[in-house]
Amino acid sequence: MDTHHGMHSTRYRKNTYLFIYYLIQFCGHSWIFTNMTVRFFSFGEDSMVDTFYAIGLVMRVCQSISLLELLHICVGIEPNHLLPRFLQLTERIIILFVVITSQEEVQEKYVVCVLFIFWNLLDMVRYTYSMLSVIGISYAVLTWLSQTLWMPIYPLCVLAEAFAIYQSLPYFESSGTYCTKLPFDLAIYFPYVLKMYLMMLFIGMYFTYSHLYSERRDVLQGFPVKKKKV
Repeated sequence: MDTHHGMHSTRYRKNTYLFIYYLIQFCGHSWIFTNMTVRFFSFGEDSMVDTFYAIGLVMRVCQSISLLELLHICVGIEPNHLLPRFLQLTERIIILFVVITSQEEVQEKYVVCVLFIFWNLLDMVRYTYSMLSVIGISYAVLTWLSQTLWMPIYPLCVLAEAFAIYQSLPYFESSGTYCTKLPFDLAIYFPYVLKMYLMMLFIGMYFTYSHLYSERRDVLQGFPVKKKKV
């Protein structure tokens, strides 16, 4: 009896924590997407230039918090595979913090706005689905959307990330950011590192896409979901 009560209490605390985490992320990404939409209809294309200045801080906070998901998987409170999620998160962290944040000229590029739109579309749907799943609620449309929306958008995200890296190369070359001298007359020339990462980006995309497709097939085997649990 005590064991059963303890397991129930542990599961309740875990689900409460995950629900709060997903809710915070959903609110953050919804705010970003709403802000971008309102700014676009208010200022048109001019709003795209200063997207990073307007919402970059909130985006960086949301992406930093998302690293907790690796911990969730490691301790077993979130059912997911570590490597694919690690690849997805490191993609965004590298692009957002290393490529965009460190180069002011890149922050004004249209590709930043495009990236933020893609990222937030995916995350709003994903966190909504995860948040409701934790409390036992499932909707057929939302389940299908969460398992399907990434199929066209994730490759576009990778292409936009690659384009952001390509556009950043001249600025890294001229500024020497992250270039480091090593002993014995050796040096790390960061633009070369970014060019190598470009190749790794597409290799990682193939691996992640394959994993997500397999996951989609497993989740939608019983589709459509006709039940609503409370």
